[in-house]
Amino acid sequence: MAKKKETVAEMSVEDKLKNLYQLQTMLSDIDKIRILRGELPLEVEDLEDEVEGLRTRIDRAHEEMEDLKGYASNLQRQIEEAFNKLHGYQEHLDNVANSREFDLLNKEIEYQNLEIELCEKRIREANNDLKKKEEVLRQNEQLLEERSQDLDMKKNELDEIVAETKAEEEKLRDKAKSLELTIEPRLLQAFKRIRKNSRNGLGIVYVQRDACGGCFAKIPPQRQLDVRMRKKVIVCEYCGRILIDAELAGVKPNEPVKDEKPKRRRLSKKKADEASEE
Repeated sequence: MAKKKETVAEMSVEDKLKNLYQLQTMLSDIDKIRILRGELPLEVEDLEDEVEGLRTRIDRAHEEMEDLKGYASNLQRQIEEAFNKLHGYQEHLDNVANSREFDLLNKEIEYQNLEIELCEKRIREANNDLKKKEEVLRQNEQLLEERSQDLDMKKNELDEIVAETKAEEEKLRDKAKSLELTIEPRLLQAFKRIRKNSRNGLGIVYVQRDACGGCFAKIPPQRQLDVRMRKKVIVCEYCGRILIDAELAGVKPNEPVKDEKPKRRRLSKKKADEASEE
């Protein structure tokens, strides 16, 4: 391992920059694959969280509904017990020995009647709460079904894209890891930091049309000469990206820059005339 590190350290600046640009090319290809997937992984993750949250809410609603049913049943038992007591008190009321006992029985009868009314009121409230929870449960179950269908669709879409690009991405990653071993650790770390902070993921770019290929700022002639000499690592004074000359990047100096933006389709003469008339 020590021998490999020594070999990397002894590499010329030109070879280091060449390897670094090759690494950038591979990482850019991996970035394109990620862009192809777009926001799908995040959408799938969000839908999974939403589905899990809905399931938790549905389970909690079932528990609360069972509690309400149990509460109402308990109140119903209390009403039955109160009616039994009332029946006993009323039978005993006909055989009271004195007025004091008569008053006590009347108070007990009044208390049991109030107890029955209170229990019936609480049962009505519990039933109303139960109906509301049943409605919320129905809505959540319907929403869960919709979100589950959306999740399945997004997962299938993502799986198709992953299946198409997985082998290519793994191959690129393996190549990138192997290539990283041929790059000086300090230079590799600096490259990764620059790449992380750049919007387009470019850490090393070639000079094109006397400007930086990353931020398109003008490069002074002397600095361009230093880049072409390939004797030291030169960075853009404006964006901090590492600069190499176009030839080292495998681009001919006079070769026009390819515009990767999708070209708009030209209208036929007939369609153009129709559009102008409108």
